[in-house]
Amino acid sequence: MRRGTAFFDLSTNSPGLVRRLHATFAPRGVAVLDAPVSGGPTGARTRKLAIWVGGDREVYDRHESVLRSMSDQPCYVGPVGAGAVAKLVHNCASFTIRAVLAEVFCLGVKAGVEPAMLWQAVRQGASGRRRTFDVLVDKFLPGTFEPPSFALRLGHKDVSLATALGRELGVPMRLANLALEEITEALNRGWGDRDSSTFMLLEEERAGVRIAASPEALRQVIELDGRS
Repeated sequence: MRRGTAFFDLSTNSPGLVRRLHATFAPRGVAVLDAPVSGGPTGARTRKLAIWVGGDREVYDRHESVLRSMSDQPCYVGPVGAGAVAKLVHNCASFTIRAVLAEVFCLGVKAGVEPAMLWQAVRQGASGRRRTFDVLVDKFLPGTFEPPSFALRLGHKDVSLATALGRELGVPMRLANLALEEITEALNRGWGDRDSSTFMLLEEERAGVRIAASPEALRQVIELDGRS
């Protein structure tokens, strides 16, 4: 790379690694910015992506138009490494929340409530009105995990990076580590290239229930609610 150019790392990476890369490239006059993305294949196709950027603000401002050509929500987060931290927080929360949702929905279905009706009910509560349960509609509730939106092996990498960062900073990550155990077990089943939500099937297996709401029933819930 030539002096005066910038390298945006769009992968989900360790904050420590991107800081080391920044320190290595800086004497050569090349700016390194961590810029992990969120939105999946659909977001990439439609340009509905978040890009969280850490690095020099002046460099970000100079290249923001390039980021906006592929993202509707580029966001400067802070110094180098800050974008990576934001992405790890986002993905670690996503997997930990899904682990809890798999558990409680298996409870509800095993207790006799039809999956789509249970989903409709909880979406009307205080947490549901904040869209807490909407993540379930694409994969878990219909029981369709192919094609993958985000591979399980990538999720395992991201949560591993997040818990490693927690150990580095002395932050207890008890719930995240439980989620990582679930993802690791699913990975050991050979599910690494399946959708990242596939690990939620482990709870179905343990509970002895099968959750498979019809797509039509889920569509009706969304239409009734008006929050598609």
